[in-house]
Amino acid sequence: MFAPFMITAWEASAVVAVVAGVVGFFTVLRGSAFAAHSLPNGAFAGAAGASLIGANELVGLGVFAVAGAVSIATLGRRARNDVATALTIVVMLGLGDLFLSRTTEYAQEIYALLFGEVLGVSSAEHVPTVGIALVCMAAVAVLYRPLLLTSIAPEVAEARGIRAGRMDLYFLLVLALATTASVPVVGSLLIFSLLIGPPAAAGAMTKRPLVAMGLSVVIALATVWSAIALAFQLNLPVGFFVGTISALVYAAGRAWGAWRPATRGTPVADPLPALADAHD
Repeated sequence: MFAPFMITAWEASAVVAVVAGVVGFFTVLRGSAFAAHSLPNGAFAGAAGASLIGANELVGLGVFAVAGAVSIATLGRRARNDVATALTIVVMLGLGDLFLSRTTEYAQEIYALLFGEVLGVSSAEHVPTVGIALVCMAAVAVLYRPLLLTSIAPEVAEARGIRAGRMDLYFLLVLALATTASVPVVGSLLIFSLLIGPPAAAGAMTKRPLVAMGLSVVIALATVWSAIALAFQLNLPVGFFVGTISALVYAAGRAWGAWRPATRGTPVADPLPALADAHD
């Protein structure tokens, strides 16, 4: 359980859980679940293309994640956000299909990028993940107030001179960074579970933004560490446990919120006056 490769797995998954918990808080708050699903799956095509030409897969992943974020934000200004997101992922997946059709030696890499290979993460792979995660957390810290204000009171934000379109782009770029840091560890399909399940559970349990964000990180950590421990003991895929536990914690969060009716209806915008004053 605590062999060197397991220690690396614990550390890498902890980094991913922190990123997913923080970025996932805004993903749920802003109703951006579709984008959180689309960017990792679309960015997977970038890794496939990079592998085809012999380039670094992390670079390909990051390029496609950023390109997808910019495309969604740009198209979203002229069309519905869901349509813009769908069109972007369709193009990216089409390119991924093209890249994969040009090689016959990609089976293991496909599985790892789709479902993750957290128990096989090396120390060398862990370093860039930590670096990208730190950049992502720094971006969230800088953008926290305007992101929160545009999420809970877009009209007030607009009156304060905060442009919603620009904040959408900034958030999608942060989501692209989270995707780039997380996909090599937990895979493009499973990061979606961590970006949605724990933050949604935390949001159902408390309406205080910072408390919800912290609780989201704790739940994400508990989810991914429990999944690794169960997978190691039972010799089953980590992804199965990540998805299952994420769904269960969300159900538990909703049950908790229903059991404590006093928490329901309390606006997430409790900190609004302070936030508004900060932008005077």
